[in-house]
Amino acid sequence: MIRLNNIVATYSTVRGQVNAVDGVDLAIPNGNIVGIAGESGCGKSTLLKIIYGDIIYPLALSRGHIDYGIESNKGEITTKDIQQYWFKRISYIPQSSMSSLNPVVRIRQQFLDFLEPRQNKKAILEEIRDYVKGLDLPPEALDAYPHQLSGGMRQRIMVAMGTFFKPDIILADEPTTALDVVVQKGILLLLMDIQEQMKNTILFVSHDMGVHYQISHKMLIMYAAKVVEFGDSDSVFKASLHPYTKMLIEALPTIGDAHQREGVSGRPPSLWDNLVGCRFAARCPFATELCKTEEPAFIEHQPGHFAACHHVDKVRQA
Repeated sequence: MIRLNNIVATYSTVRGQVNAVDGVDLAIPNGNIVGIAGESGCGKSTLLKIIYGDIIYPLALSRGHIDYGIESNKGEITTKDIQQYWFKRISYIPQSSMSSLNPVVRIRQQFLDFLEPRQNKKAILEEIRDYVKGLDLPPEALDAYPHQLSGGMRQRIMVAMGTFFKPDIILADEPTTALDVVVQKGILLLLMDIQEQMKNTILFVSHDMGVHYQISHKMLIMYAAKVVEFGDSDSVFKASLHPYTKMLIEALPTIGDAHQREGVSGRPPSLWDNLVGCRFAARCPFATELCKTEEPAFIEHQPGHFAACHHVDKVRQA
């Protein structure tokens, strides 16, 4: 189980420091695909960076710590030493394969860069060839440079790199961005098959609620640097407890439904402002004076289903 203990992630800018992730405190069970959704700038990718330990200035972990639920020969792995286990116990699949792969190094060498010095590279390269073949990639793709492969093939290479060592945790940051629908489906099915086989935990960021509905076991909804809802996907989609989640789902088109869909009106608050009360209050149809002055607690309203809202009962009835 991944335990996020009151995580606050801060960026330093010329205007000062701003909290991009603010007070995230929750436990993520093992063996699930956890979908992370929310508008651009809400903190999704920053949360993944913190979990991955990719904390480079101007980003900083200002408060809190992470328990990964991973044991090593040195004991419990912490945020400070997680980088030692990149791609072995925790891996990262970015959204832009072209900018993530080294353009002047062949694919096979980029796989081998993750090996320990004493490992038999020739033998492992044969294992890698067999592995990519099982992911519907031609083995000769390993001998190519990134620019010689299509976008879909490059993204499959990134998935192969992120899963070859069978990590306990995979962080996927919009891995299907800029791919056509057919290729997107292939990548999603590939991730689902890998998780089914390895029984590991995948944190999957996407703006597409339809994609989340298809592949996620649990949903984590973020708004303005806060987690506002978390629970089993069926429960979140069928019985949302937060108005923001409900509005996101209601904006999702469905086959055969000719009703006009409406997006979420307004825009998120600036994280530079002195934010008081519920951060969604200005856009919420259920907001009262209480919402404007008192921040709602993130609590378990029913088994395994958490939300931060003063008016959960009204959301349920709407």
